[in-house]
Amino acid sequence: MRTLGEQPAVRRVEPVGLPSADVPWSEELQGRTVVVKCGGSTLEDPALRRSFAQDVVELWQAGLHPVVVHGGGPQISSMLDRLALEVRFEAGMRVTTPEAMDVVRMVLTGQVQRDLVGAINAHGPFAVGMSGEDAHTLTAVRRPAWVDGRAVDIGLVGDIVDVAPDTVRNLLAGGRIPVVSPVARGADGQIYNVNADLAASALAVALGADRLVMLTDVPGLYADWPRSTEVVPRLTADELETLLPGLAGGMLPKMEGCLRAVRSGVGRVHVLDGRTPHAVLRGVLTEENPGTTVLPDAVPADVPAAAPHEEETPA
Repeated sequence: MRTLGEQPAVRRVEPVGLPSADVPWSEELQGRTVVVKCGGSTLEDPALRRSFAQDVVELWQAGLHPVVVHGGGPQISSMLDRLALEVRFEAGMRVTTPEAMDVVRMVLTGQVQRDLVGAINAHGPFAVGMSGEDAHTLTAVRRPAWVDGRAVDIGLVGDIVDVAPDTVRNLLAGGRIPVVSPVARGADGQIYNVNADLAASALAVALGADRLVMLTDVPGLYADWPRSTEVVPRLTADELETLLPGLAGGMLPKMEGCLRAVRSGVGRVHVLDGRTPHAVLRGVLTEENPGTTVLPDAVPADVPAAAPHEEETPA
């Protein structure tokens, strides 16, 4: 029986994207699982989608086990607009009515996921699309939300309470790259829209991932937004927990997911600018990655304090 540490007998392809001489392949990471969250803003751009797909295949070629969790915020909003349905966000989350939930499922699994799977599979028979609903991979409960100390109703938005990772593990063992849509089922059968950052975090923890990569549409966590665009390069879980209550917009669930991941055993989390070609490849395989790295508390960070900002576009 093949284990995840063994490279499966799947048709090999030549490395794509960056030449292998440009990026040092890390023997330390071979056989390790890396969960990569890609937002809809990155996937909207065909060139960035191709670059991202190349990076994911390069990670596979380097002997890692990539798992992709994708968002689709801009695509969902566009479809809601076309259907004359409200587009609204509260506490960094999309307010999801039953009608909006139907659109979320349709767009994520029927459009965004298919485009991403196709981009990866342009390089070989790698990617397999699935939803968090499949095989009860993700189970969620309704997520409460507060704005300025008051409770707000954000509808069918879920918070993950259980992950059954066997289906994802089986795909990895078969040499495939799972591409997961962040839709989950509740124990009562209700379907929930789950923030992709939080879904990626929960899946990374359940898989025992060595790395979690969060692609965003800003350079990282700003140190003093809006007075400065300086990015915090590194910080620990304790430092992030102190900053979390002051964050706003889409950066709030993203950094909440980062905190949950490193507190639950993920080795480190990289928050990278998805608008930069090959950000994933350089972020995972080099020590010179831009963006923000979140480390467990045992690792010193020595970084300046960060301040709240709302630059991030929520998913």
